[in-house]
Amino acid sequence: MADVCNNRPVNGKEDGGLQEDTRDTEEAKKELDTWKTKAEKADDVKDRMILEKLEEDETKSKAQQELVARAQKQEECQKESTKRINSVQAEILRLAGRKQNLLDKLKGYQVVLQAKRAESTKLKCKFKIYTQVPDTAIEFKAQIKEERDENSEPIKEVFTIIQRPTVSLQGGEALITFEEEKVASQILKNSKCSVSCGNISLDVKPKRITMDPTVKFEVHLEVSRRELKVSGIVDGMPEERMKERLKMSFSRPSRGGGEVDHVQYDMNTGAGVITFLHPGVAESLALRGKYRVDLDSEVTMQVGPIYKYELSKFQNFCGSPRRTILLEDIEDKGDEEDLLDHLEIYFQKPSNHGGEIKRIEYTPRGKALQVFFSEDSAAAAAT
Repeated sequence: MADVCNNRPVNGKEDGGLQEDTRDTEEAKKELDTWKTKAEKADDVKDRMILEKLEEDETKSKAQQELVARAQKQEECQKESTKRINSVQAEILRLAGRKQNLLDKLKGYQVVLQAKRAESTKLKCKFKIYTQVPDTAIEFKAQIKEERDENSEPIKEVFTIIQRPTVSLQGGEALITFEEEKVASQILKNSKCSVSCGNISLDVKPKRITMDPTVKFEVHLEVSRRELKVSGIVDGMPEERMKERLKMSFSRPSRGGGEVDHVQYDMNTGAGVITFLHPGVAESLALRGKYRVDLDSEVTMQVGPIYKYELSKFQNFCGSPRRTILLEDIEDKGDEEDLLDHLEIYFQKPSNHGGEIKRIEYTPRGKALQVFFSEDSAAAAAT
């Protein structure tokens, strides 16, 4: 009972306690509202941060995907670049090999070209034709006036050029030409011939000779009767004006000219062609070699004939003479004339298979001789 009585408020203090509780409750409510507000704000911040995090995660994912894509693209580009570099290097190696092959071929062709040039030079030396025109005394007594030839056709001539065959005769060698072919054939069957020269005997070796190649061809020449070549024109006047000056100058009969048909002139070469109306004028002027022309001043120019030529019927001959033999290893003993006499006597005796000798030529040691054969010998030796 005492406990029950103790729970009762004393002197009206219970109301005061309720008021305090009510204030605490209100403050608690206010504080709760405050915390609810803060919690809501925190939730809003949290939601916003979650959204931002999601957005950031999405952006990060996209960035990672883009980075991966770029890395893959970079790798593909690297592979393509490596592939192209390898392809270019392979092409460079192929071109370098081709260049080397071309250089090797070029060197080979240059060697062949040098050989061909050497052969061409050798053939040119062999086929060169040297001839001497004999001096002829000419006496001019009077000038003969000839009638004018109105034939304007060119002068045509055909010349036959025949190169005489030759043989180089060295020191200690001799050539013997017999009258008959069979004698030379019999002598050539001997490996050596012992020729008695007084108290000594000379062993000589008969041998067939091969002549240097020879040529024969025709030269067809045409010389114009109306055209005249002019060269050495150095004046720099215009082309048409130059033509007029040339036409006027070559039309003067006082200088040997005549009526001009037309004029050709090349400013680059300083040469021209004058075509006269009548034949004969160009021939007489070509013989002079020079002609005076009135330009800004009087100038002497070179004149000459207009001609064309053609080579035809080219023939090449080579072979060995059938009646001529070569004697080698002849020692110089005694007089040259005595040696020739002993050789002639030996090769004329029938007992030595010899015969009649047409000609004999001998070259002492230390000397050399170029022997020319006549046309009949060349024809007999041609093969």
